[in-house]
Amino acid sequence: MKLLNLHTHSQTGNPDIFELVNQYPDEFDDSVAYFSIGIHPWRIDENRLQSDLQVLESKLADKRCLAIGECGLDKRIETPIGLQLEVFEVQLLLAEKYKKPVVIHCVAAYQEVIETKKRMNIEVPMIIHGFSKNEQVARSLVDNGFYLSFGKWLLRNPELESAFNSVPDDRFFLETDTAEESIEQVYGLAAKYRNVDLEAFKLNVSENFKTVFNFALE
Repeated sequence: MKLLNLHTHSQTGNPDIFELVNQYPDEFDDSVAYFSIGIHPWRIDENRLQSDLQVLESKLADKRCLAIGECGLDKRIETPIGLQLEVFEVQLLLAEKYKKPVVIHCVAAYQEVIETKKRMNIEVPMIIHGFSKNEQVARSLVDNGFYLSFGKWLLRNPELESAFNSVPDDRFFLETDTAEESIEQVYGLAAKYRNVDLEAFKLNVSENFKTVFNFALE
């Protein structure tokens, strides 16, 4: 059973790992095997927004494109939250149109993301990547239908164990994002926290991926 790296910015080519590589419309790499594509709030540029959206939509029909993202909201950057929300909502509409899950970047805007999901009645799966908050935030997101993806902060912050263990078995994923740590390290610690055999744990994550992405790992 392969390991799944739900969100990474680089393709290693390791045959034992299924990597969902993050792509941007303005820097698309056609050599990537499987990818998500989205307009990150850090990369919103009004001068090329329409062309980015056109590229984004054109890639959604590609069978290698498994998700939209990362996209979302970030209150700690200078880009006005209103503009961020507008770009986020357009991408959520595309996700609904093409029936693609959404990989979400969220910083200090969890309530806004939850409210947007409810207001727009988004039905496709929505995954908060790089989750690093407490058990209360985790439970709130799960209760509102979100999935959570854990990565480097699971390795770096022991206090995240309780939040990770509070997430139901069918609602989490694992990733590396841009971290130096390997996906093997993330899996090893996550399985230890759950007190589960690594092979059984890999099967758990694989089943989650099949459910959310309608894609079976080998």
